[in-house]
Amino acid sequence: MKNYGICALLSIVLLGIGGAVQESAAGEAQARVFEIRTYTTPPGKLDELHKRFREHTMKFFERHGMTNVAYWTPQDPKLADTTLVYVLAHQSRETAKANWQAFSADPEWQRVRAESEAKGPIVTKVESVFLDATDYSPMQ
Repeated sequence: MKNYGICALLSIVLLGIGGAVQESAAGEAQARVFEIRTYTTPPGKLDELHKRFREHTMKFFERHGMTNVAYWTPQDPKLADTTLVYVLAHQSRETAKANWQAFSADPEWQRVRAESEAKGPIVTKVESVFLDATDYSPMQ
């Protein structure tokens, strides 16, 4: 994982965006797992990726049980024009797997993806890291 991904997570902790623990319907606490994802685009394609996220992807994530936490682009000039970093929250690692499978199989998502990539792929590399809050994390 690149250093900017870790910095992104630290920003979440320091700003208190979202909690590591949420209440279930029964009122009992349940831990969430966070997923930092880093997408690399071909040169000149980052704006198209932003458009797809802005207009479609975030809604599909929510539809399939994923919580949008935050999205960033790096300040580093070597990465700024080709990189999107974001964080999702899931109820568990197992839930994340099921969420991603449902998202990927969604026919409407497949249509949107195909349309957005009609002139070629807009993502060349995807990195994913799952994280749990430590026992001393302020997010506890």
